[in-house]
Amino acid sequence: MAELSYPLAATARAAVHTATGKNVSEVTLDSVLGGELGPSDVVVAPETLRLQATFAEEGGNPQLAENLRRGAELLAFSDDELLRFYEMLRPGRSSADELASLAEALEHRGAERCASLVREARAAYLRRGLIA
Repeated sequence: MAELSYPLAATARAAVHTATGKNVSEVTLDSVLGGELGPSDVVVAPETLRLQATFAEEGGNPQLAENLRRGAELLAFSDDELLRFYEMLRPGRSSADELASLAEALEHRGAERCASLVREARAAYLRRGLIA
């Protein structure tokens, strides 16, 4: 197994930023209490998730790495969009055509890994007779 420098916040502080560009070292209780940080300042950045994915992969966990990379893609979407995707992916909630359209929309917005996962789900649902 590869030697990992983990956790990132302790060993790679300069590389870890929030979605608003704040360095993780700036995220402190004092900063929150002083009003210097808001909710958007503590959202993980896609780059941080991709860095976490690299560690997972090097640590022998390719499935976790892929999940983290998909998570990085999903940060481009609003909470409402994510809830809609979740609802659409529940078996029997969408048609095969609707899932194909969702995959295309995800791909169009740069979420290629997520689009691939939706296509896999669609194929499995069709194979099992869960959708038409």
